[in-house]
Amino acid sequence: MMRFFKHAAATGLVLLAAGCASLSPQEAKDNGPALERRYSDTIDLGGRLSVRYEQNQREEAVHGSFTWNQSARHVVVTLLSPLGQTLATIDIKPGIAVLTQSGKPPMTATDVDILTEQALGWPLPISGLRDWLQGFGRGADGKLFVAQPAADTVRLTTRDGWNLSYGEWQDGAANTASNHPKRIDLARETRQAGPVAIRIVIDSWKAAGAP
Repeated sequence: MMRFFKHAAATGLVLLAAGCASLSPQEAKDNGPALERRYSDTIDLGGRLSVRYEQNQREEAVHGSFTWNQSARHVVVTLLSPLGQTLATIDIKPGIAVLTQSGKPPMTATDVDILTEQALGWPLPISGLRDWLQGFGRGADGKLFVAQPAADTVRLTTRDGWNLSYGEWQDGAANTASNHPKRIDLARETRQAGPVAIRIVIDSWKAAGAP
């Protein structure tokens, strides 16, 4: 488990590459009744992360927590051990991602997806998480979607092959402008690490202008 965080790029959960700020519920007509919920460029999140994958034909499982601090052009993700120790920090700005671990020189790359995949040995959908954490993105058909909390579970497939399941929302199934995802399950079959399953639970959520 510690090996996973030690290399860190983990939850990366990050990315400035995809700009979803322009997404609105009106652009996702196929998803049912439109929501007034809007994408927020500035959010601060805190939560838990668990991952299952295969290595050398053996199933591996890792667990930890994270914080996610995002503005329009800057994301900082901090990865924490189950005991709350800071294991890695990923700092992403346009054109550059920097991964820092205690006692080691920083790792840099222009593409945060490449940086995390090289460090972890299995893929994390970092390029999509900036949108998916808020319930926005593009489906397999290339169309924009806005996940809605009206159903118990919202299942979507992204254009890069990840299956997303929005199993819980901050305010239950309330179809309101202030509701946001609480639990997101991601799964994908990969050549590198077999079946990869990621569960993200968001425990704290603060958007720009929120009290």
